[in-house]
Amino acid sequence: MSDRALYLRAAEDLRGNAGQWDAYNSSGHCVVLAGPGSGKTKTLTIKLARMLSEDVHEPRGIACITYNNECARELEQRLDALGVEAGPRVFIGTVHSFSLTQIVLPYARTANTALPDDFRIATRTEQDEALGRALARVFGGVQNPQGWSLNMNRYRRSILDRSTPEWRGRDADMARLVEAYEAELRARRMIDFEDMPLLALRALRENDWLPQAILAKYPTLAVDEYQDLGRPLHEMVMELCFGAGIRLFAVGDVDQSIYAFTGAHPELLRTLAERDDVTALRLRLNYRCGSRIVVASQYALGEDRGYKAPEGAAEGTIYFHPQRASYERQAAYLFANILPAVGGRMPDLRLHEIAILYPAAWIGDAVDQAAKDHGFATIRTDGNALYPRANRLLRWLELCAVWCCQGWRSGLPRFSRIVSEGMRLFAESLDRNEDRLAFQKTLLSLLWQRREPSIPLRTWLSDIREDLLGQLFPAARTLSDERDALDAFIAKTEAGGEAADMTLGVFSGHGEGNDMINLSTLHSAKGREFSVVILFCMDAGRIPRNNASAGEQREARRLFYVGFTRAKRELHIMHSAGNESPFVEEVRRRIDEEA
Repeated sequence: MSDRALYLRAAEDLRGNAGQWDAYNSSGHCVVLAGPGSGKTKTLTIKLARMLSEDVHEPRGIACITYNNECARELEQRLDALGVEAGPRVFIGTVHSFSLTQIVLPYARTANTALPDDFRIATRTEQDEALGRALARVFGGVQNPQGWSLNMNRYRRSILDRSTPEWRGRDADMARLVEAYEAELRARRMIDFEDMPLLALRALRENDWLPQAILAKYPTLAVDEYQDLGRPLHEMVMELCFGAGIRLFAVGDVDQSIYAFTGAHPELLRTLAERDDVTALRLRLNYRCGSRIVVASQYALGEDRGYKAPEGAAEGTIYFHPQRASYERQAAYLFANILPAVGGRMPDLRLHEIAILYPAAWIGDAVDQAAKDHGFATIRTDGNALYPRANRLLRWLELCAVWCCQGWRSGLPRFSRIVSEGMRLFAESLDRNEDRLAFQKTLLSLLWQRREPSIPLRTWLSDIREDLLGQLFPAARTLSDERDALDAFIAKTEAGGEAADMTLGVFSGHGEGNDMINLSTLHSAKGREFSVVILFCMDAGRIPRNNASAGEQREARRLFYVGFTRAKRELHIMHSAGNESPFVEEVRRRIDEEA
């Protein structure tokens, strides 16, 4: 089947949904306001495939900016199924990656960014050291960088034009700290991730020709999860799309904006959708959640958005579990009582179809211990996970592990996909054809000789680290943190480490015992879905936190709503008796009024 036939066939599935079909047929700037479970990723990928085939002609291409690497990975997988491979014509990545690889690196010298040719990305440790030195210069004495980093970066993002009086007028000390910190980095020929979009935006604004250069390469810009990407990205869109004339196709949901601490401003999406030169479309059907969960989710949000389940959808069920006990005892009750009851109602349910979501990673420690005590296997995707799930390098190594365990037989994942993803990761190290060919040969040899799920993970990772990655890291400026995370994980697989007994099969997700319950914070669960969701610790003081401002309360409600709408069939809400979150109380009251 031709690539064109693949997306045309997939597009037929959009016809029955007016919003999806209108988005597919849109021209000019378009913003799709997509509620939970509304098929926004499906709509976006099919639209991208169509634009690449019909509207954008070689050698020009499309750039698609996503919130994080997980989103980029999912889009790549879906586009691959439509016959579209990420490559020279298709950029898919985060706003930081777009800023660095498409603006800063290619145009650093001609756009007068004042960066040396050999600049590199500071590791987290190097950033902390630079901030410590900056704090000493500005305030004197010894200060803990951890207490300053978040507020400093928020200030860097909030005032994008430092020539205005506001830069020093709003908080002179913070402005001085930012300048001292950046000077410390530059003195060592470094930038950090926060610098990437800021430098890119500055270059776009100060060089009239630069937006036109981006237009020449990418006449279309797609943005996924627009509400989460913040003001620097929004200003880039203004420069590129409403200044230079790049066509915009954006997807997002104001109600799922939960990243204010990283600079997200949901009103930016709302403002964009209200422009006269933008077609705004809303997707109102929720294909994920049972009909009762869809209705109750709007109680959780506190707003009626008119969302509905499609005709014939299952009802779904919501359970409340007030508990008079510590979090440890509540977690024990969950595994001793709630999960067995779920299994009795759904005997065919697999563990990986269950998720337990909580407000903070430390709460997950109690859940994880209770799971172990009751013989349940878990996989964590929060800040206390065995290794960071969003790490691009480790996720690529997971893909390699899957190929070693069963993919070489099944063809999934294709080896060509592993090669292409690896080449994108190490693009700076593989800038010559002979380097890319050598990478492919070495990778194939390493993986082919290690196609055994029972291999100790320590051995497998160490071999690949030594025989392949070690030669690539020196030139890979964007992978310093990923390298450190890999080394930290390898240390955990050594004798006495918490992953000392881990095999390649377990790491790949295809070995014995890998049907695991998902443990995640509410934030980390965004974009995912599960048959059964248990919202754990839905207490006042946790969601929202005590003394939260009005804005923080609104975001906490949106976070609760995000967790609520991960569930397909059953939603369980656990809270301390007498201390339930006001959001839980409102959902329960509204459901009782319906009865």
